[in-house]
Amino acid sequence: MQRFWQLATVGGGPEGLQVLLDGKPIRLPGGATLRLDRPELAAAIAAEWQRAGAAPGGEMSFSDVPLTRLAGTAQERIAPDPAGTVAALARYGESDLLCYRGEEPAALAEWQAHAWQPWLDWAAAELGAPLRVTRGITFVPQDEAALAALRRAVAAEPPLALAALGVVVPALGSLVLGLALARQRLAAAEALALASLEEGFQEEIWGTDAEALARRAAIAGEVATAARLFELARR
Repeated sequence: MQRFWQLATVGGGPEGLQVLLDGKPIRLPGGATLRLDRPELAAAIAAEWQRAGAAPGGEMSFSDVPLTRLAGTAQERIAPDPAGTVAALARYGESDLLCYRGEEPAALAEWQAHAWQPWLDWAAAELGAPLRVTRGITFVPQDEAALAALRRAVAAEPPLALAALGVVVPALGSLVLGLALARQRLAAAEALALASLEEGFQEEIWGTDAEALARRAAIAGEVATAARLFELARR
């Protein structure tokens, strides 16, 4: 897509803040105007459009405006009926990464227990969701009361946060880490390190792998964008 605008700004309207490209509001794929109720989020979205393509005539893609994509998803797809998104996210609690510890070597399981158990303890104490832990990849069923508590925690999040969770929970493989990030108990880099613990352990032994590093960098970008949206959505 070729950049056609000179200036991206924030304007007010009867239904909330808008991001304007040369005075014209950004519209979503369904035709509605992107509406925002957080001034700092609106300013951040305007800033990413101002950077995109560098100057009029420059090339840009929608990967250059990730906050816009998440805000648009929240408004157009989630806000009208959050139930489907809530259900899909809550299902990750049935097989949360933090519940599956390595069998061999023993040192890996020790790393995981040391790093992951505090977050399972947090989920039990703050969310009312004590989760069972197992070794290896054999599925361990979770107590329905714990899963119901996780569903309630997800359902309590507003559409913007649900859009961010929709990115970060699959990226991390953990609903618990996603909710900790959403509630700003955990920073993006910490969440990524926890989710990549086994890779980090293997790298201590065998060294780094270019493909794994590239994959982790892509995930890091997604997690960082989601964390920023969590922060901006609460200001």
